[in-house]
Amino acid sequence: MNALGLDIEAAVLTAVTSVDDPEYPGVSIVDLGLLEHVEVRNGIVGIGLIPTFSGCPALAMIAADVETAVLAVDGVDEVSVSWLYSPAWSPERLSQRGKEALKDKFTVAVQIGTRTPDCPLCGGPMVEQSLFGPSRCRSVHRCDACTETVEVMRG
Repeated sequence: MNALGLDIEAAVLTAVTSVDDPEYPGVSIVDLGLLEHVEVRNGIVGIGLIPTFSGCPALAMIAADVETAVLAVDGVDEVSVSWLYSPAWSPERLSQRGKEALKDKFTVAVQIGTRTPDCPLCGGPMVEQSLFGPSRCRSVHRCDACTETVEVMRG
């Protein structure tokens, strides 16, 4: 048990959950579905993360933030963060809290499967404008109802 009364695995998971995605401050990497596994053995922690896409420029920053957060846990002596490429990340990995935070804080819709999501601003239907967004995992849509341009997170 550590100072908070948590076993070390629970404390490590809490630490990883405290790490936000750099593009979405206030949205945990756990809620975005990046965490695949945590292994704890005798003070040595292994963390497996899944990138939204392999060329994401924030991978090194996220890994460093996870390492810093986990090293602060009582009883952790060493941390290893690995980027895994299997299974592949998909929007289905997002938690409900993650989907709601993307919608409410960043007006980003989440596409699950092939169905175009509703507008996060007004709930109206959207039309894809471009497959190319600010990153490979996002595209740009326009809402037919409110005419706003909206980013859509997709797999």
